[in-house]
Amino acid sequence: MTAVAAMVGFARTLRAAGIAAGPERVHAWADALGHLDAGQTAHVYWSGRLTLCAGPDDLMIYDAAFAAYFGEQPMPTLRRRPPPATVIVPVPSEEGTDGRQESDGTSLTVSASRQEVLRHRDIARLTAAERAEVGRLLAALSPTGPTRRSRRQRPARRGRLDPARTVRAMLRRGGEPARLHHRERVERPRRLVLLIDVSGSMSAYADSLLRFAHAACRRRPSTEVFTIGTRLTRVSRELRQPDPDRALAAASAAVPDWSGGTRLGEQLKAFLDRWGQRGTARGALVVVASDGWERGEVSLLGAQMVRLRRLAHRVVWVSPHAGKDGFAPATAGLQAALPSIDALVAGNTADALDRLARLVSHDEIARFGHPLYPS
Repeated sequence: MTAVAAMVGFARTLRAAGIAAGPERVHAWADALGHLDAGQTAHVYWSGRLTLCAGPDDLMIYDAAFAAYFGEQPMPTLRRRPPPATVIVPVPSEEGTDGRQESDGTSLTVSASRQEVLRHRDIARLTAAERAEVGRLLAALSPTGPTRRSRRQRPARRGRLDPARTVRAMLRRGGEPARLHHRERVERPRRLVLLIDVSGSMSAYADSLLRFAHAACRRRPSTEVFTIGTRLTRVSRELRQPDPDRALAAASAAVPDWSGGTRLGEQLKAFLDRWGQRGTARGALVVVASDGWERGEVSLLGAQMVRLRRLAHRVVWVSPHAGKDGFAPATAGLQAALPSIDALVAGNTADALDRLARLVSHDEIARFGHPLYPS
């Protein structure tokens, strides 16, 4: 068994035991172990304990899983008096905090965090009431899009020397030496473009993805949003309405091919011919949200993705299945698009969309794991 396979298998064991050892924590463990000796049990144990465990309640489970999986006894730990435990439990009613006194005198606080549970649940499996609550979580996101350095410059306290301002200051002093003036490049917002698949296979996730797009449009009005299915529809104007529900209703009314077929290659070509080539995609961060099912020519999709990659600053593909265990980019459309993608990330939970908002806002794709797989 390779080291990577062992780490992935151990993370699955922890998740089965109740520890939220998600992809982000596994990547952090791999980064930490890269600076240590993977052949030493102590290094493997402590690096995993510091990155995979979220709190004191996970330590005993981690020790037991480590001993069972690797066949090694866990390292001894300092014995400390345990503080009052805080347990997050899912409950159907939205009760607040219920404090109980245990028989041994230990105070146990049970906090019912319904929102925290919903953040990590697959959107396709939510009830109507839970979808409404997730919609409120998505409305609070701030996917502002990254920035770029323009050619314009402005005065600064440090940076490159500004000869013109420095000379003018000297002339005002009659040629006497003056304080040196500096300048720096101005930061401009980089355009954010979202292409959202609204075909039948994406119907369970399209509403949440459009709510994500609405949050981006409210934070930055220059955001452009298009729906793709059997035809291309621009819904940027509809999603700029302040109210999320009214914006979604207007966008739904404007989309004629909701829950229809999927012709990604044809619609991507239509976008590039009419919008992208003329400037919408030039230097932009383009997000394509689709599961990759393609009913048209797969070769056409591959060729259009190459065109898009040449125009865009970054291309991020959001798949609702990328965050699930055992995922592999097996669909023909996704296979054709992979060579032109900078990052392939998950989009099936509110937490995944929150990570996507941070990714597109800061353009820090390297922080989100391997460029072709989700973190």
